[in-house]
Amino acid sequence: MTRKIVSTVAAPAAIGTYSQAVQAGNTIYLSGQIGLDPASMQMVDGIDAQIVRVFENLKAVAAAAGATLNDAVKFNIYLTDLANFAKVNETMAKYVSEPYPARAAVGVKELPRGALVEADAVLVLG
Repeated sequence: MTRKIVSTVAAPAAIGTYSQAVQAGNTIYLSGQIGLDPASMQMVDGIDAQIVRVFENLKAVAAAAGATLNDAVKFNIYLTDLANFAKVNETMAKYVSEPYPARAAVGVKELPRGALVEADAVLVLG
């Protein structure tokens, strides 16, 4: 099996020792995305804007791999305040359609760059 690195300027550049995504066979592993604007590399303001930006970033990386978020089989969502869980559900429904992928939502103390939300995903093509 070959491993292919996926990257795009339409999502924030990796700010550490990782790739935006890695494709192994027909499976694509999207790294966690926070609410960074890819053009400015600055965090967008507020939880609502950050949730949208997270999904836009994931969508861009998926597209760079020739996929869509509807190819997702699993999402992991990390929130610094689980009271925002309903907002994630509302926004996520705009990016994926039924049947929905598996998902975990975890409350965490803090996230990189002061983010309020982060998400990663696993996609399967075909």
